[in-house]
Amino acid sequence: MSESQQQSDPTAEKDPSTWVTGDEPATGAQKSYLETLSRSTDEDVETENLTKAEASEKIDELKN
Repeated sequence: MSESQQQSDPTAEKDPSTWVTGDEPATGAQKSYLETLSRSTDEDVETENLTKAEASEKIDELKN
C-alpha cells in the first residue's frame, strides 16, 4: 500500500517508525504479548529496553 493510500485510509496500519510515541518504552501489554510469542516460537526476546515501535515490529516478526 502506498503512503498516499495509507493517509486516505484511517484504518490502515502505520509504520511504527513514524509513530509519534514510537520512541517511548514498550507498554506492559506489548511486553507480555512478546513473552507469550517468544515461548510459542522458542525465540528468546529481551523486552526490557524495547521502544513501542521496536516491540511492535518484533511482534509482527514473531507472528509471521
